[in-house]
Amino acid sequence: MPAKSSIFRNTVFRKLFSAQLIALAGTGLTTIALALLAFEIAGEQAGQVLGTALAIKMISFIFVAPIVGGLIQPQFRKQMLVWLDIGRAGCVVLMPFVTQAWQIYVLIFVLNACSAGFTPTFQSIIPQLFKDEEDYTKALSMARLAYDLENLLSPTIAAILLLVVSYDTFFVANAAAFVVSAGLVMSATLPAVSDMQDHSLSAFNKIRQGFDIYRKTPRLMGMLLMFFVVSAAGAMVIVNTIVLVRVQFGGDESTVALAMSTFGFGSLVAALMVPRLVKRLGDQAIMRRGGWLLGVMLLLAAYVNQFELMLVTWFVLGVGYSLVQTPAGRVLRRSANDDDLPKLFAAQFTLSHACWLIAYPAAGWLAAQLGFNTTFLIFGLVALVAMFASQQLWQTDDPAQISHQHEELYHDHLHYHGPHHQHQHEGWEGPEPHQHPHKHEAVMHTHNYVIDGHHTEWPARTN
Repeated sequence: MPAKSSIFRNTVFRKLFSAQLIALAGTGLTTIALALLAFEIAGEQAGQVLGTALAIKMISFIFVAPIVGGLIQPQFRKQMLVWLDIGRAGCVVLMPFVTQAWQIYVLIFVLNACSAGFTPTFQSIIPQLFKDEEDYTKALSMARLAYDLENLLSPTIAAILLLVVSYDTFFVANAAAFVVSAGLVMSATLPAVSDMQDHSLSAFNKIRQGFDIYRKTPRLMGMLLMFFVVSAAGAMVIVNTIVLVRVQFGGDESTVALAMSTFGFGSLVAALMVPRLVKRLGDQAIMRRGGWLLGVMLLLAAYVNQFELMLVTWFVLGVGYSLVQTPAGRVLRRSANDDDLPKLFAAQFTLSHACWLIAYPAAGWLAAQLGFNTTFLIFGLVALVAMFASQQLWQTDDPAQISHQHEELYHDHLHYHGPHHQHQHEGWEGPEPHQHPHKHEAVMHTHNYVIDGHHTEWPARTN
């Protein structure tokens, strides 16, 4: 049997992945530079400035992503990605000239509004590059690795660079990274996608389509609860590591970096394992294991009383974190048609960040009011309840192909002639895809089931 070719033989993926990697490297430096800028402007109030900036980031993610995902026309995806990269470059290149906190907030909102449009659109292209599930899984794993490597390496690279340059240089470097990313996207030939959007729909209804697919697909609602568990675990690590290490275990800044790196290393290891695990066990089984692992480790974290045990706990939390997130793109791909993927990825982007918007303040506030042990117990119990509810929504018996009955239907929408459209024409209807009133005969058939114009509700389960 011939060996499978590397996913990097796909020229478009190679260019898009390089664009992602370069942009992430620049963003990692900007994150550190932003903290230093906040301290220069606000001094001891820098934490408050950064906390507000983080909240603004989440809000821009939540509200902008569905608008872009709903309104983008497939034939203009490349141009939009390029302009969003240029917009991001413009924001960060202005950062060195900031003198007041409100200016940081404005730039952070615009910067992350561009990212909220860029990221889900970028993610929706990848599944169209790989029809082979194994190759797509490897591509998802590489994307996860890119994020983990950025989290692991950016602090180290920044520390070395700060020995010879000022932090303002990081903003310039990130602007250059976004420009390079835009050039790589521009040079890539994206896969063609037919514009099958119903142009009679209002802007609001187009934006809502991704959320409609999401809420009507049981596996996606089950997956959303898993992402709530991810946000609970991630928020406890990101928000409280510094206080736990410095106050409870008496560590210093390097000890904090070690703890965060251990969490990132666990995530990286799991991302490398996912392609083989998914092949053996399937998406749902891997994601469930990751979710249950996160819930159990949050409970156990309440009883950690040594720094070494904390490192073990953080590593395992990193493993669970990646086991849930890495296969998610596969689940999204099997839950929508190609032309609806940008809307669905945008809905996933928005809903998952809404979970973080809840988890971030809860992790900080509860730890301050109730203490770390009680907060870990609360988060662990909530995570386990969420996992139980997830399994009720996304049941083990979840076939891609579902037998279902269509009643006789008469309607009007943009369509090609295929399994759902075999009808008479009078000659005026024009070339496909075209739109005209037509009738669907009653039919019972089986195929890969997704929510779309012909399947507006999930079929009831039959025992």
